[in-house]
Amino acid sequence: QVQLVESGGGLVQAGDSLRLSCAASGRTLRSYSMGWFRQAPGKEREFVAHISRSGYGTHYADSVKGRFTISRHSFENTVFLQMNSLKPEDTAVYYCAARQSAYGSTSADDYDYWGQGTQVTVSS
Repeated sequence: QVQLVESGGGLVQAGDSLRLSCAASGRTLRSYSMGWFRQAPGKEREFVAHISRSGYGTHYADSVKGRFTISRHSFENTVFLQMNSLKPEDTAVYYCAARQSAYGSTSADDYDYWGQGTQVTVSS
């Protein structure tokens, strides 16, 4: 069993940056690929980014490509999402997820464990 806890969300202005963290307990994350998803009010959960188990492979949604960076620190058992040039449309609850596979996926159904989420609000 893997417990995931997100942190780092908050209220920022358009153009600002935030770094989200996802800390794991229970098991090492070295066995898992990791993903970030988000869900805005009244919308379905959508894929943001994923990173492979090795950390060498990443993939981003078109809406965040060039602005967001996913990374992982295996020793600290933590995954990060650096978010730059934030826009009001980035406002959502952000979730990290773990997938027992070498490679991530853009489908939420492919992930085995989820955190509770952290709120990100970007004002214009």
